[in-house]
Amino acid sequence: MTVEHGETSSAQPLIPLHCLRHAEPGPPRLTALPNGTPVWLATRHADVRQVLTDPRLDRATLFAPDAPPTSTGPNLLDDPEGLLNIDGPEHQRLRRTVQRAFTPRAIARWRPWVETVIEELIDDLEAAGSPVDVVAGLTRSLPIAVISRLMDLDGVDLQRLGHWSDHALSTSAYPAEQVRQAMREFYAFSEQLIADRRKNPGDDLVSSLLLAAAETEGVTEGQLTAMVCGLVVAGHETTMTSFGNALVQLLSEAPEAWARIAVDLADATAASEQILRAIPLSDATALPGLLRRAVADLEIGGVAIAAGSVVAADIRTANHDPEVYPAIGPLDHFAPLGTPSLTFGAGPHHCLGAWLARMELELGLHRLANRLPGLRLAGPLEEISWREGLLTRSPASLLVAW
Repeated sequence: MTVEHGETSSAQPLIPLHCLRHAEPGPPRLTALPNGTPVWLATRHADVRQVLTDPRLDRATLFAPDAPPTSTGPNLLDDPEGLLNIDGPEHQRLRRTVQRAFTPRAIARWRPWVETVIEELIDDLEAAGSPVDVVAGLTRSLPIAVISRLMDLDGVDLQRLGHWSDHALSTSAYPAEQVRQAMREFYAFSEQLIADRRKNPGDDLVSSLLLAAAETEGVTEGQLTAMVCGLVVAGHETTMTSFGNALVQLLSEAPEAWARIAVDLADATAASEQILRAIPLSDATALPGLLRRAVADLEIGGVAIAAGSVVAADIRTANHDPEVYPAIGPLDHFAPLGTPSLTFGAGPHHCLGAWLARMELELGLHRLANRLPGLRLAGPLEEISWREGLLTRSPASLLVAW
């Protein structure tokens, strides 16, 4: 089943993201954000990569006094002090305070512990019996458990963290004042956590962040607070979203791939890369792409873009550009990617947690398929309950049986 990208119908307002049929990539075209602000939409792989890497396009000026409105409501991504919204030397200085914790070598050290967490969660799934909600039991619980361990959040209400994270990425799911209240609580939690770790530092991500910040000139309290909130959200959002959407696709359409993933971790790794490329983290209803603003006149894909213009990088379409990823029939989960996908972005704002998200997804898929090779969806696709009104979309719950 395929439906045009961003299209809905009264009979089926939401469909699995792997069923979206993506538009043919082409030169940048002028369209509009949900709030009506004009935006240049880049869809070809090369053009999207340029938008994400060209220093003439940045995030910070989206919040300049003369900038047109780009948001339909408050959320974490609109904090001007957040790492995502700072550019140039200041961004690099801030990024260095946290990126050493997310190198491939650092991630590899966490692998045995992440495997243990996965096995324990699958034990709990089996103990709960068939059918069971795999979102509550695994796809949401795994990344929250991992980031909580890395930040040493023992004793913290993990459901509350999930509540704040959902509000942090809201577009229309919650009233604006409810989002603002959740963000005030989230920031107060982060401020208190920072104060506690200053008094009692440990071997955790927050303590490491504070140590690095103390050695870096110019890091403000607001930037530290925003970084801690950002780590909580980013630490589990991508894995939860991609894992849930992957299970919908694999269990509904790809039993042969599920069987291979169960046997060989290398196959699970290859499948994870294809899933991250081919199944988007969201549809186009909330936002057409990652936003930048031109700080100088430039050309993208042969189209002149004037300084001050807002530009959107449509990663969903770029990851299906036939000039880069020839599509022949159904998704081949095990075909090597000749060109890295743009799912985690590119350039200075490339996702810090990309390697962690990859590890959680490949290990989670491999161990779940190995332990429960007969896993199947316990209901039709049309009855899946979705997380709506957020910057990402994935199952809110997903009943599986074996």
